[in-house]
Amino acid sequence: MESAMDYHTARALLEWQIELGATEAILDAPVNRYETPAQKPKPKADAPIAPIKKPKIDPVQVAKTQAQGAGDLAALKATLAQFEHCDLRRGARSMVFADGNPAAKVMIIGEAPGRDEDREGRPFVGRVGQLFDRMFAAIDLSRDGSEAESSVYVTNILPWRPPQNRDPKADEIAMMMPFVARHVELANPDILVLMGNIACQGVLGKRGVSRLRGHWVEAFGKPALPMYHPDALMRNPVLKREAWADLLDLKSRLNGKG
Repeated sequence: MESAMDYHTARALLEWQIELGATEAILDAPVNRYETPAQKPKPKADAPIAPIKKPKIDPVQVAKTQAQGAGDLAALKATLAQFEHCDLRRGARSMVFADGNPAAKVMIIGEAPGRDEDREGRPFVGRVGQLFDRMFAAIDLSRDGSEAESSVYVTNILPWRPPQNRDPKADEIAMMMPFVARHVELANPDILVLMGNIACQGVLGKRGVSRLRGHWVEAFGKPALPMYHPDALMRNPVLKREAWADLLDLKSRLNGKG
């Protein structure tokens, strides 16, 4: 049986380890420095990265908020010009907001700007506008009138021209309707005239102006009369007889006889 290490030998071995740099003992058992340490598993290179979800923007709700924040017609026009969620504005030459007398008793809502309107920045111009002006002049109304009783105020469902004059899409109409509603609220006319299918679709949620015309309805809390668009009258002149009947009906209502 081996004898225990004597004091002097143990001290000599300890001093030798101190000279090598070992200054303190921290483990109960020695560590084998030649063993390979355990490697942590690396993440797979092809592991999919979860995409960052962006909050979905509802352009109709944005339009409602922005439109209600406009305190007058000038503010509404400026707000509409800055609305970024309708792609039509990127392809249009100009924004068509309104024309005529904002104090007029009659407010006319058309469809969307065409080529001439896009160029001039006004609704109902060119050949269509000439017919439009003659129609209302026949019942003593004009967009150039200074008196509320003898003038009209004109706007459209959409302020920007769709490419190639195509019909506006349902989502384009939907995001513009809060601005139309606020426009009517600020102008506060006595009577609305809805000219064409797109105007009826946006305001009434219905198409088929040939069935709707000639019948008074309510829109935005006001009496409204659907009518043929002047462009339809130019393509099909036989409809002018019905349009004339609607104009006489409008005049009768303005004179308190309707």
